[in-house]
Amino acid sequence: MTALEFIHGSYIHRRRVHKLCDAFEKLIPRNARTLDIGCGDGWLTHLIAQRRPDIDIRGIDIMVRPGTHVPVTPFDGHTIPFADKSFDAAMLVDVLHHADDPFALLREAARVTRQRLIIKDHFLKGLLARETLVFMDRLGNARHQVVLPFNYWTPAQWTDAFDKLALRVASCESKVNLYPWPLSILFGRSLHFVAAIEPRA
Repeated sequence: MTALEFIHGSYIHRRRVHKLCDAFEKLIPRNARTLDIGCGDGWLTHLIAQRRPDIDIRGIDIMVRPGTHVPVTPFDGHTIPFADKSFDAAMLVDVLHHADDPFALLREAARVTRQRLIIKDHFLKGLLARETLVFMDRLGNARHQVVLPFNYWTPAQWTDAFDKLALRVASCESKVNLYPWPLSILFGRSLHFVAAIEPRA
């Protein structure tokens, strides 16, 4: 492990998980049966469950890590192993840009969800956006053998995908504040978003 990886794992990752928990716990509907798609080590899933005892939340991932914070069901990364509308809500936290076919996985997430998708991902926009996102992805994920296809979408591509799946943006926050100053100048900007996505009426 490099010095940068150590700093990221011991400080940046902790801050990120707590900031995302702050955002996600407010967006999950009350009493929602919730699926965390690509939950990783399950730490975020576990924290949300502690703060929101009204929800039933579980995780799935293509690679089940040892010592996860919650039970994790393996899946192939393509087909979510649950019936249509099995969940009230589903979470996708920095998952879609790791998929070989982000649109297909988003469609699967919409298929198993009744009320709300909650997505944390990236906007490919601005100066050196791709280079910055690739660097962050490698730093945070390479040591965990996470697949890194770098499938980042522009805002227009996100809008197009939602339109094709008859989804609407209920809310979107691009000031997620995952990084402390001065790292936020380089790695924050408008590269990140948390959005609540719902079926069109």
